[in-house]
Amino acid sequence: MLTALSIKNYALIEDIKIDLRQGFTIITGETGAGKSIMLGAMGLLLGKRADYSAIRSSRDKCVIEGYFDISNYRLKDFFEAEDLDYEPQSIIRREILSSGKSRAFINDTPVTLPVLVKLGDLLIDIHGQHQTLSLGENQYQFEVLDTLSGNADLLQEYQLKLSSYKKLQQQLVQLKETQAKAIKEHDYNLFLLKELEDARLKSGMLEDLEERFEELNNVEILTEYLGNAVTQIEQEEIGTLAGLKDVRLNLNKISGFSTTYAALQERVQSVIIELDDISQELGNALERVEANPKELEEVNAKLQVLYNLQKKHAAEGLDALIGIMAQLQEKVDFTENAEADLEKVIKQIEIDKTALKEISVKIHKNREKAIPGFIKEVETIIYELGMPNARLKIDLKLQQEFFSNGQDQLSWYLSANKGGNFSEIKKAASGGELSRIMLAVKSILASRSNLPTIIFDEIDTGVSGDIAQKMGDILQNMGNSMQVIAITHLPQIAGKGSKHFKIFKEDIGETTITKIRVLETEERIEELALMLGGNTKSESAMAHARALLN
Repeated sequence: MLTALSIKNYALIEDIKIDLRQGFTIITGETGAGKSIMLGAMGLLLGKRADYSAIRSSRDKCVIEGYFDISNYRLKDFFEAEDLDYEPQSIIRREILSSGKSRAFINDTPVTLPVLVKLGDLLIDIHGQHQTLSLGENQYQFEVLDTLSGNADLLQEYQLKLSSYKKLQQQLVQLKETQAKAIKEHDYNLFLLKELEDARLKSGMLEDLEERFEELNNVEILTEYLGNAVTQIEQEEIGTLAGLKDVRLNLNKISGFSTTYAALQERVQSVIIELDDISQELGNALERVEANPKELEEVNAKLQVLYNLQKKHAAEGLDALIGIMAQLQEKVDFTENAEADLEKVIKQIEIDKTALKEISVKIHKNREKAIPGFIKEVETIIYELGMPNARLKIDLKLQQEFFSNGQDQLSWYLSANKGGNFSEIKKAASGGELSRIMLAVKSILASRSNLPTIIFDEIDTGVSGDIAQKMGDILQNMGNSMQVIAITHLPQIAGKGSKHFKIFKEDIGETTITKIRVLETEERIEELALMLGGNTKSESAMAHARALLN
């Protein structure tokens, strides 16, 4: 629960700190005194987006701190999941700078706003003045019913499966579109692929063919120059090889005189061996060179095929052409295997659909089971709140369509008067009736949940007299099991609180600031008398105030 709240430099608040406790706490004050400012600060503490214009002084940062006793609320798992230090007495702090920066901390560890919001949802429920209208909204109606039904785990399982189901449906649509397009292009792709396959493409083959073409196309030149080279090396009298052999012979005769001459002889011997090997290679090459018009024609034809394919596919090189062939193969394979892929996705969609239906039925049955008891409890409470003839009807129907929270269609109907017809609750109930029904709903939810704190901002709108007295009894009773804080204008409710704060404005020099103080017994009597008498503390009002407080 919230044990203390500190607000600095926010709107009209300069610096206030209040200590809170378990039970039913009352906050009162004149219109415009700053009650909404307090709620705004609480909203920031729980992760709402900051309005930087609300910073009181641009020279200082706005700091809001909440001190929470969470020792009895099993929140260790949340802290571990978010990698936060768990402390039974935890502190949430929000800092807002006029520069536009905002920071949030949980036990001095920086956190993002989404994390702050998640923790806030586990700690406090703030019921604002306009939230009563949500009673007529389908989303809120489902939330109430699912809380009472214990559907949280089933809904999480359902939503995970629904996400998978929708992704598969999107995949199926994309597959069908791709398949339709592929079928149109299949014959052409198959033709292109066969054309490339017939060319028997291999990496490096283009260079080999171009080299062979040059050889076959220049037979006469190759024969002439290779023959000349062989002759120049091997001619018996004046050939290079014969001359080197004479040099070797001369050096052999003097090699014994010096290591230098011996080394030169060895080097000449090496040259002779290498030159002899070159001569043999040249001879072999010369033997291979022969005119072959048929092979030349074949090589030229292959080259033209490759050149044409490169041009046709705008491919830069043979490797790029091989890559295009692989892509065409994939397209052809996809088209030929598309039916199998479609059948696989369709089968999985049916599996997910069956699973969704099973979960939906469980959710539906839990909701169905919770409805009678919930209606009975609501009618019992609103009977005490001056709606003796009101009847609530909840219509729950299982549909074929998958919604975000199951397959149910839900409607709440109200008959406010005896013999009246049932109409949608938002149309059938007045503002005061909606407030009473909402209090009944909140009271029932509070008894089922482990929420530490609930804050009501004028839940008593549209009621007075004995009804207000009974609303106060319900709020007081809720305070026996949780922390309840109510902002109210009704003395009948204010008299029920175990602790009473008053918010007021005070002029200090040229500045107006909002302050808050806890009221002691006599101060509470005076405050209640003012609320009863309209700013006049008559004897009767004071007596009535004492009676309310007692």
